[in-house]
Amino acid sequence: MKQIITNKYNLTDKDMTEVVKRVKVLFVNSNNEILLAYSHNSYQFPGGHVEENETLIQAVKREVLEETGIILVNDSLEPFACTIGYYKDWPEESKNRKIEIYYYEIKTDEKPNLANTKYTENEKDGNFELRYIPLTNVEEVLRKNAEKYGDKHGIAKEMFKLFDIYKATKNNL
Repeated sequence: MKQIITNKYNLTDKDMTEVVKRVKVLFVNSNNEILLAYSHNSYQFPGGHVEENETLIQAVKREVLEETGIILVNDSLEPFACTIGYYKDWPEESKNRKIEIYYYEIKTDEKPNLANTKYTENEKDGNFELRYIPLTNVEEVLRKNAEKYGDKHGIAKEMFKLFDIYKATKNNL
């Protein structure tokens, strides 16, 4: 598993006051398309926070169901990448946050089942939708979207990094 560590202030785990874990999924179908979430004028990989006492796999299954309506039965998923960020005074002064994001690839031709989804109020407010993008066009679509709407949260930048790792691990893009 490839790791990307961001640690501008050379913080240690002992410096952290909070650890946040997230999971994100790259859904790829047999037509070489990737399923991306689109909300608040920004693309992202489907996924979300790992809840208390939840394993990474349980979080993947729950988030996939909530955002795509797809029921996963595979318990042997392994992340292909992980980003770890150490942030000083974030989200506020005297709080230091470590954010770990685990990325999974799921190959499936199963279509989203919107009847099974459970979107948050924020997702609904952002007109959350799912879009299939050809793998060969993903970077162009992300770049054009970021140019048009900006990338104030760094999500597009993160997606470019992870898509590069994904391509390197697959040697087929």
